[in-house]
Amino acid sequence: MSETWNKKEREKKKQASKKEKAERKLERKENSKNGNDLESMLAYLDENGNLSSKPMDPKKKILINAEDIDISVPKAMAINPEDLIHTGIVTFFNNEKGYGFIKDLKTQESVFVHATSLTEAVKENNKVSFEIEMGPKGANAIQVKIIRA
Repeated sequence: MSETWNKKEREKKKQASKKEKAERKLERKENSKNGNDLESMLAYLDENGNLSSKPMDPKKKILINAEDIDISVPKAMAINPEDLIHTGIVTFFNNEKGYGFIKDLKTQESVFVHATSLTEAVKENNKVSFEIEMGPKGANAIQVKIIRA
């Protein structure tokens, strides 16, 4: 039975792979003898929290009282209600579909507005005041009122 060139190549690769594997096994066996002592396997932390092969100098050790560690969420500052009210200009509003967009004058961002959030009817280029509420798709304007000059 004659072998094809492809079969010969695959067999050569298999033999080379077996040989490499045997060499790696022998190398691991030789190297494992010099690293068996406990001291070579230990790792230490220095005063900065970095791994080191030498133990830390006891003179540099800092004692920390567990009660001094504060793990909590910082208290929120009281929110001024006036900071929640934004002003903007209606850039687009479709009365038939009941939605539009307001450009915030402070951040220059476009905010979605739905007809159910309007306190009175608006049209394009009206200056309005509104609050922002985060919805599933992003910021939504609520309590939209026209600012009369």
